[in-house]
Amino acid sequence: MTSIQPELWVERAGQAVAFYADAFGARVLHQAGQGDDIVAQLAVGEAAFWVAAAGPDSGRFSPGAIGGATSRTLLVADDPDAVVRRAVDSGATEKSAVCDEHGWRLGRIVDPFGHEWEIGKPIGPWPPP
Repeated sequence: MTSIQPELWVERAGQAVAFYADAFGARVLHQAGQGDDIVAQLAVGEAAFWVAAAGPDSGRFSPGAIGGATSRTLLVADDPDAVVRRAVDSGATEKSAVCDEHGWRLGRIVDPFGHEWEIGKPIGPWPPP
């Protein structure tokens, strides 16, 4: 099996797990530690990612510690409009409203921990012919 599973470094890791469950319907596959000193593997559908406590002693810097994020994560969803609404209702900030662009239905948010997400789905066959 081959997959890519990003790990998001956050302050308040326990709260981040709760946010991703509420905002994206993520479920916890594995968790080690307690409270905010955790490493957790989450899944949205079949897409897995990790959440871990940030800390300068470990060389793990949250977006807040560096003044911005270093990447954006794309969450492919059947209903991007609903997922963006749910994320905003759960505490995310809308960066750009859901619209059609580049052959996708896309919206962008920043979660309460500073990570940027693009939520969308292809409008037609992907990749295009």
